[in-house]
Amino acid sequence: MKIATFNINNINRRLPNLLRWLRAAKPDIVCLQELKSTDADFPLREIDKAGYGAVWRGQKTWNGVAILARNKDPVLTRTELPGDRGDQEARYIEAAVGGIIVTSLYLPNGNPQPGPKFDYKLAWFRRLQLHAAKFVKQDIPVVLAGDYNVAPTELDIYPTRSWDKDALIQPKSRAAFKSLLAQGWCDAIGDTYPAKPMYTFWDYKRNRWPRDAGLRLDHLLLSPKLAPRLVKAGVDRKIRGEQGASDHAPAWIVLR
Repeated sequence: MKIATFNINNINRRLPNLLRWLRAAKPDIVCLQELKSTDADFPLREIDKAGYGAVWRGQKTWNGVAILARNKDPVLTRTELPGDRGDQEARYIEAAVGGIIVTSLYLPNGNPQPGPKFDYKLAWFRRLQLHAAKFVKQDIPVVLAGDYNVAPTELDIYPTRSWDKDALIQPKSRAAFKSLLAQGWCDAIGDTYPAKPMYTFWDYKRNRWPRDAGLRLDHLLLSPKLAPRLVKAGVDRKIRGEQGASDHAPAWIVLR
């Protein structure tokens, strides 16, 4: 079973890129973020024609998350992260596919920091930790996939001081990610490549893609029940170099 997470950065604008990648990579499950589409504008017809069922939660202009499954329909289990009824941002969706629970999450960016946006990021992280702990306690096979907007270690950002004040690499952001892992989650990409940069994001500005000035922001975390099934993991870097590409590349895992 091949599972991928991909911040598509506007699904309708990048639809040709997405469909080409689906045909080439043939993932069984795909977790998408930053749809930047309303529910009504989600390209269901084209996704269905490509052989994928889908569940999604859209939001006009910003955010939006979806889960696709090849030759089957994901069974929707949740469309929001619990813990804050007032939070209307489309950042979390959860579904059962092939005997496991899969999420597509888009954690808040948090910039500028300090400030209310960074406070929201940390509060969202706390809610995620509480929800994730239930999966671990119940011994459920889960993949927490998505764009976490955190580069967890120094290895996960190109050598630079230019991001030092950015929310993506702040000690509190990294500590929140580390606390999540401490529940027993396996960072599939990080654990597979403990000494090798595996960037998933290259900003459009300042020639960062040609310079390979990237960050690893997109993660697939496996619950203790599921982690022993990990076979391999990787990043489809070349997708970032295509015409009209998202600023992210798909990260993926293969499970027994």
